Amino acid sequence: MICERDDFSLTGPLHLTSVDWANEHHRRSVAASLVQGIYVAERDRQLQREGPELALSPLWSEFFHFRLIRKLVDDADFSIFGGIYEYKPSSGTVKSQELSPRFVIAFRGTVNKADSISRDIELDIHIIKNGLHTTTRFEIAMQAVRNMVASVGCSNVWLAGHSLGASMALLTGKTVARTGVLPECFAFNPPFLSPPIERIKDKRIKHGIRIAGSVITAGLALAKKATQQVSQNHRALPAPPDQFAALSDWFPRLYVNPGDHLCSEFIGYFEHRNKMEEIGAGFVERLATQHSLGGLVMDVVSGGKNTEAPVHLIPTAVLTVNMSSSRDFKEAHGIHQWWREDKIFDTKIYQYK
Repeated sequence: MICERDDFSLTGPLHLTSVDWANEHHRRSVAASLVQGIYVAERDRQLQREGPELALSPLWSEFFHFRLIRKLVDDADFSIFGGIYEYKPSSGTVKSQELSPRFVIAFRGTVNKADSISRDIELDIHIIKNGLHTTTRFEIAMQAVRNMVASVGCSNVWLAGHSLGASMALLTGKTVARTGVLPECFAFNPPFLSPPIERIKDKRIKHGIRIAGSVITAGLALAKKATQQVSQNHRALPAPPDQFAALSDWFPRLYVNPGDHLCSEFIGYFEHRNKMEEIGAGFVERLATQHSLGGLVMDVVSGGKNTEAPVHLIPTAVLTVNMSSSRDFKEAHGIHQWWREDKIFDTKIYQYK
């Protein structure tokens, strides 16, 4: 029996018969559909839906004139976790074609099926432990991104992902962005590892908790920095470059739902930064925003060996929030919401100063 969510003719954005690449809704919808295509490609593999008559994944890309030219396969469980799409439009079918990508590298999130769930949960735990960058799946993804950017240039490559895949898209994007390469990145429901402060209704309490958290985080970060400086001075080493500030010109697009506690903290993360600037505590927040309490604790546990900042800590972003109510967590976390026409979206740009 075919699952309705896999069938493009039932749940896909059929209204996008002509894509205007200058239209944010169109761009978001296509990127989300290509990510869904990777989900379906993995379910096609598991259910042995092969060939043009059975496979459901091709229509999620071919409807928009994309072709899946390479599947990214995990070396542990051989599941399809990503893919590289090539754009081959027909003449007269699109608008603002100069703004379209030539290639899109898309990553799926966790698939709750026996053939993939174990490995996917292992990767989810690596995100919690701030160790996604140490996994072989990341190495496979990173090599694909580097090769594609080197071949066709970053302006021709988009990155896209959902949930676990959003973390993969952000981490690969951050890695190349530090070298001055700034790819377009579409991260749907990206995990933000933090207590669900955003769910607190009282704004004063919520703001007070965030201020306290910023002060504590900034204090621990200063202590860590002082320890590092002593070590560097002792060994006569130059100060390391500011990796956080190096990303300030990269504007990944984040798509979050307030009803999804896995990603909703991005809303408070950026809004709190602005509020701290307003009350004259910008210095504290500029330091706190680069660190997380969990990351600082993990750094102590690892003996300072983990130098990679948590994936969710980014200086700048284009943040889009789904303002429409969701029935439950499953709907709030789902990929399908991001191409729906009946949803209300609010978009803000946050830039690190």
